[in-house]
Amino acid sequence: MKRENDGMRYPSVDALLEKVDSKYKLAIMAARRAHIIDEENYTSLDDPICVKPIGEALEEILEGKTTMTFKSLKK
Repeated sequence: MKRENDGMRYPSVDALLEKVDSKYKLAIMAARRAHIIDEENYTSLDDPICVKPIGEALEEILEGKTTMTFKSLKK
């Protein structure tokens, strides 16, 4: 079931921040994955709820299908 007017209620930011430890990392992950989804017209989800690439990217993060490694800036 697709919901087109839910805005950013799903997936919830609180649930996403349980998967990613920073809202900044979450934003970077979602933006990069959404760009790939848009370019390739492919998502790893079987039946995504969201219709836009950014929503699909966030769903993938929530389901653990998308991960990213960040470099540490500590010296």
